[in-house]
Amino acid sequence: MELRALSMFASAGIAETYFEKHNIIVRVASELLPERVEIYRHLYPKVNMIEGDITNEAIFEKVVSTAVDEKCNFLIATPPCQGMSTAGKQLKDDPRNRLIIQVVEAIKRVKPLFVIIENVPEILHTKIEVDGEWILIDEYLKSELGNEYCFNKNRVVNAMHYGVAQSRERCVYLLAHVSTGIHWEFPEKTGKVTTMRDAIGDLPSLDPDVTDVSETTKLELFPEYYEKKARGLAVSPWHYPPKHKYRHVIAMMHTAEGCTAWNNEKYYPTLADGSKSKGYKNTYKRQWWDKPAYTVTKYTSRIGSQENGHPGRPIVDSSNEEERLWSDARVLSIFELMRVTSLPDDWNIPSWASSNVLREIMGEGVPPRLIEAALISLEQVYEQ
Repeated sequence: MELRALSMFASAGIAETYFEKHNIIVRVASELLPERVEIYRHLYPKVNMIEGDITNEAIFEKVVSTAVDEKCNFLIATPPCQGMSTAGKQLKDDPRNRLIIQVVEAIKRVKPLFVIIENVPEILHTKIEVDGEWILIDEYLKSELGNEYCFNKNRVVNAMHYGVAQSRERCVYLLAHVSTGIHWEFPEKTGKVTTMRDAIGDLPSLDPDVTDVSETTKLELFPEYYEKKARGLAVSPWHYPPKHKYRHVIAMMHTAEGCTAWNNEKYYPTLADGSKSKGYKNTYKRQWWDKPAYTVTKYTSRIGSQENGHPGRPIVDSSNEEERLWSDARVLSIFELMRVTSLPDDWNIPSWASSNVLREIMGEGVPPRLIEAALISLEQVYEQ
């Protein structure tokens, strides 16, 4: 089986990471944001990447006509989820929710044999306005495509059940054209859940790069900072110390695995003036070694965002907060995020890519091993 794919809302192409391994060759891709376009072109130089707003008629026409010319018979679409996500404002008329219309129109024009549409589970309960009426996106997809495509039944899946060291629940539509006679579903869940220890437990410890103190103070705080940094860079140029403020680092140094610094009586999160700040109890929180990572978001550079802390290891393990000290008082490095996103260690990121953009695309992207599980399932039914 060899399929030719169109990737819509491709971002940097994380979803397609393992496509070629399964004989799916992306021929055409579309993306709006320039830096993501350039990363995609670096990773997939042979793909015809079309940059621009897909709601622009000329851009849409170029994407679709190119896909038709390239004889694309596979389509993957990962439209933005921010308008539907519980982490967003969930505005009823968020224009991003309507991007599914371009996906449907592309499917009708390109007529692929197989389709993947991925988004947050809230897509099942989100309505869009079509011809003056508000309709659930789920109902819209079925009404527009149900005569030509067979839909999978089990659409809400968690990446942690498919070899990804991250609890990330997604809604994934798997469509097979009726002409194929195929009913495409995700495979059964794997028996073992991949944990943070499985994914990053072998990586060297890193001290944070404290940005608002002198070099002398930083080395007094972390005497092995540069030795650890060198060991990290020897593993990967992307396993380097994240930058943090002193007051945040101190709070996390006295916070144990799985705990939040908000529960500390002395070493809690503070404002610049030293007063106690306010925030949710799932912030300034370390993760657990023997559980999957929490859902990776686009804000993984912030220790004060949700559940971003490295699990750490005890330097002094004590119930006494003054004595208790834990290593890795920081967020995950880019390389560690790659591991919990199920990207390969040799993911060919361009050296010029900004860390913020890399964190954003991993936070917004679908873990590629989750998509690969669907591809393996397709191979099995396709060969029967």
